[in-house]
Amino acid sequence: MVGDPDVQPVTGPRRRHRRRPFPQAVFLVAVGVLAITACSSGDGAARKTTDGVTKISEGDLADRLDALPTTDLTPDERAGLLRMREEELLARDTYLALGDRWGTKVFTNISSAEQTHTDAVKALLDRHGIADPAADHVAGAFADRELQSLYRSLVDPGSRSLVDALVVGATIEDLDLADLRARSTDTVDIAWVYSNLERGSRNHLRAFVRQLDRNGADYAPTHISQDEFDWIVAGDMERQSG
Repeated sequence: MVGDPDVQPVTGPRRRHRRRPFPQAVFLVAVGVLAITACSSGDGAARKTTDGVTKISEGDLADRLDALPTTDLTPDERAGLLRMREEELLARDTYLALGDRWGTKVFTNISSAEQTHTDAVKALLDRHGIADPAADHVAGAFADRELQSLYRSLVDPGSRSLVDALVVGATIEDLDLADLRARSTDTVDIAWVYSNLERGSRNHLRAFVRQLDRNGADYAPTHISQDEFDWIVAGDMERQSG
C-alpha cells in the first residue's frame, strides 16, 4: 500500500534491485500479446482508495451489466472468461500468501480488490451460462495447469524477501495488463468489465512500484512495453465513478 507504515524500508545503503527473471511459466500467458487499446465506455464501477487499491463495486457491476445487451460469445471470448476468472484468483491467492509471509497490508488490501475482480468475471460467466472453473476453488489450486505452475513460480521467489515479494506483485499486474489486452473484444459487457480490470491493474502496479522505490529497488516490465510502463507509473492513481 502506498504510504503503508507496515512496509519498512530495507536498511543499509540504497540500492537498485533489478527484477530477477522468473521461470518460463510466467511468460507463457503473454505470448503473442499485442498493444491493443482496450475498449471502454469511459465510465466504470472501479472504486479506488488513496493507496491504489481498486475494487469493483458489486452494486455498480450488477446495475451496469443489467443495462447492457447480451450476445452470443465466440469460443475465444468464452475461453478468455474462463482464463481470467482463475487468473484474477491467482493474483488474490498470491497476495494472500505473501501477506501472510511478510505481514504487510499492501498484499492483504490488494488481495481484497482482486476478489472483486474475479467476482466480476464470475458475473460474466453466470450471465452467459458458462460453468465456473473455480466453483470449488481452494487457495493455490487451479484447474488451468499453466496457472497452477505459475502460482508456485511466483510464491516461491516472493517468499525470499520483501523486495522480491513486491517484485512479484508488480509482475502479476504487468502480466494481467498484457493478458487483458490479448483478450480485447468488442462485446460490450466483457469489454466493460475488462476495462475496469485494467484500470485496477494499473493502479496496483503503481502501488507496488512505489513501494519498491521506497525500498531502494525498481522493476523492469516484461509483459507490457517500457513506454506503457513509464506512462503508467508516472501517472496518478486513477479514480472512476460508477
